[in-house]
Amino acid sequence: MSTATATDLTSKQRRILRYLREHAATKTYFKSRVIGQELGMTAKEVGSNITALQGADSGIEIEKWGYSSSTTWKVTCL
Repeated sequence: MSTATATDLTSKQRRILRYLREHAATKTYFKSRVIGQELGMTAKEVGSNITALQGADSGIEIEKWGYSSSTTWKVTCL
């Protein structure tokens, strides 16, 4: 299985990745709904694009964590 690189990502995926990198130093858990509000996307758009980022060589690890009011993602800097 090939690993996606930053150049293989869509513009939405790059925006989400940039957001996560900027905030991962001070925060670990992110809700799709909140990311979407910050970036002008729906929670569904964020969720489908984060799933694509999980396999990317991005310098962060993304793990689906919970589904309460919106999917929660655990993000760890590598």
